[in-house]
Amino acid sequence: MKNRDILLNQNELVQYLKKPANEFTREDIMRFIEAKGIAMLNFRYVADDGKLKSLNFVPFGRDHLESILTAGERVDGSSLFSFVESGSSDLYVVPRYRTAFVNPFTEIPTLEILCSFYNNEGKPLESAPEFILRKAYTRLKENTGYNMKAFGELEYYIKSPHDELYPLIDQKGYHQSRPFAKFEELRIKALELCAKAGCRIKYGHSEVGSFTQDGMDFEQHEIEFLPVEVDEAVDQLLIAKWILRILGYEYGVEVSFAPKITVGNAGSGMHIHMMLEKDGVNQMVDMGNLSDTAKKMIVGILDVSKSLTAFGNTIPTSYLRLVPHQEAPTNICWGDRNRSVLIRVPLGWNGAMGMIKDANPADTDHFENMPSKQTVELRSPDGSADLYKLFAGLVVAVEHGLSMKNSLKKADDLYVNYNIFSDNGSEKKNLESLPASCWESAESLIAQREIFEKDGVFPSGVIDNVASKLKAYNDKGLSERLYNRHDEISKVVIQYLHCS
Repeated sequence: MKNRDILLNQNELVQYLKKPANEFTREDIMRFIEAKGIAMLNFRYVADDGKLKSLNFVPFGRDHLESILTAGERVDGSSLFSFVESGSSDLYVVPRYRTAFVNPFTEIPTLEILCSFYNNEGKPLESAPEFILRKAYTRLKENTGYNMKAFGELEYYIKSPHDELYPLIDQKGYHQSRPFAKFEELRIKALELCAKAGCRIKYGHSEVGSFTQDGMDFEQHEIEFLPVEVDEAVDQLLIAKWILRILGYEYGVEVSFAPKITVGNAGSGMHIHMMLEKDGVNQMVDMGNLSDTAKKMIVGILDVSKSLTAFGNTIPTSYLRLVPHQEAPTNICWGDRNRSVLIRVPLGWNGAMGMIKDANPADTDHFENMPSKQTVELRSPDGSADLYKLFAGLVVAVEHGLSMKNSLKKADDLYVNYNIFSDNGSEKKNLESLPASCWESAESLIAQREIFEKDGVFPSGVIDNVASKLKAYNDKGLSERLYNRHDEISKVVIQYLHCS
C-alpha cells in the first residue's frame, strides 16, 4: 500500500499503523489498543440467521488482552448453528486481525474484530460458512491460478412516517437529492462509517423505489462497493448492513433489506459483480472484448444458477421479487447492459477513456491506459442471502465453468441481446426459468449437490440443512396463492421485513 493510499484510507488502524489491514499482526492490534485508550473489545461472527453476533470483552491488562487476541474464546455452537449438536456444542471463535475497526457508535472506545469458528481440536469448523468460502477460494486459486474479486450492490428501503413536504414520487426515486430524497443524510453517514470500518466504497445513491402507503413513506437507497478479494467482499456487506441498521435505529426509522416491500413496486436486490485476475491483471477482457475466460465464468454460474438461489434467495418473499417487468431476472441467460437478464455485462470503460479529454479539453494530462474495470453482474441475489455460502457457491460455479466442456458454445446459446420480457423474447431460445419458491430452490440444490460437495467444500450436512430450511417454508405455489390478495401479501412481507 502506497503512502498516499494510507492517508486516504479512513480506517483508524490503517492510518495509525501505516500498513494495509491484511498485514495487521497481534502486536499491531495491541499497540493500537494501548495507544488509543480502547476500553472494550468486541468479537463479531455470523450465525445461522446471517446477522452479526457479538461477544464483549473488557481487557484488564496486557496479558489478558494478549490471551483474548491469541486464543479467542469459547462459545455455545448449538445456540448459533442448527447443525451443531448440544452434546458437543463448544466451539472457539478466533479473531481475524485484518477485519479490526473502531466502533463508531459506542461512547466507550471499542474495537470490533470479525472471527472464524474452530472445533474442539483447534481446526477450522468444516461447516462454518466462513470456512466454506475459504475452502472454495483456496481451491480456485490453486487449480486455476486466478484471483477472484467481487463486490455487492446493497439496496435497502427506509420506512418512515409520511412527510407531506416534497412528497415521494412513485417509482421515480433514482438518484434523487434532498429534499426529494429525505434520507440522503443517513446514507451519507453510512458511507462515512463504512469507510472507517475498512469497507471500500464505490458510491451511494437513492434508488428507483419510492412510494407512500398507509401513511408511511418508503424510500429506496443503494450502496455499492469496490472490487476486493471475494472473502473480503462478504465482510463489506456484513459490516454495511450492521451499520445501516444501527443508523436506522438511531434515526427512528426502519431499514430493511427485504427483497419485497409491497406489490407493484421495485424490490431490493443485492447484485453481485465479479472479476478474475491473474498477476494483478483483469482477465475479463481480451483486445477490448469480453474474454473467453469471462464467458466460461458466466456459463458456470448460469449452469448452477437455480441452485445458487438456495444461498442467495432464502425467504418466500425472495420469489415475489423475481417476477417479470421489475428489473429482476426470471430466465437463465446473459447479455450486455441488459437489466432483464440473469447475468449482465455492464459497461466497463473498454476503449472509452477518450471521454475525459472531450469533457475537459483544457486538461492536457490524460491517463489513457487505465486498467480494465470490466466485471460481470449476477442480478438474482437479494438481502436475504446467506452471504458466505452464496459467495462460496459463486466461487465453485466459476471454477465449474472454467472446466466445463463446450462452455463457449453454451455461452453463445444463452446469450440474448433483447428484452426477454417483450416480443416473446424468452421463447426465442427456450430459456429455462429460475425457481419460483424456496421449495423449488431446495430441489435444485439437491439435484446439483455434487458440484458443491466436490472435495468437501460444502459438507453434505450443510446442503441437507439448507434444503431442509427452505422446504420448511412450504411455499411451493405461494405466488399463485397470494395473487391479488394484498392483505395476505402484506402479512408475509412484514414477517420477513428484517431478513439477514
